[in-house]
Amino acid sequence: MRRHDFEGHIDTVLEELPQWVVDELDNLIVVVEDQPPDNEPGLLGLYEGVSKLERDFYSGAMPDKITIFRQSHLELRLDEVGLRAEIRKTVLHEIAHHLGIDDDRLHELGWD
Repeated sequence: MRRHDFEGHIDTVLEELPQWVVDELDNLIVVVEDQPPDNEPGLLGLYEGVSKLERDFYSGAMPDKITIFRQSHLELRLDEVGLRAEIRKTVLHEIAHHLGIDDDRLHELGWD
């Protein structure tokens, strides 16, 4: 999958988020990198920030960041349908970190 198509699929996942999720997103950027850090081979996604549940006084902070790693996804060698499903799962999982959603709730939402 070309980078443009990969990024486009992430955009689609974000556009299809339920409104209650969109309403909760705050000070967040989503980026694509080709490779994860050297000490994390195979990492599909990374959330860096302070989850909404852990925020007390939160003003003037740099945006939280979700990074989706393209090459790690491609290395899974999935067909296009499987790859799109894995990208979706990764994006939703990282958004869940931002929102402070635990694994049980992730499962209830069908995001796992």
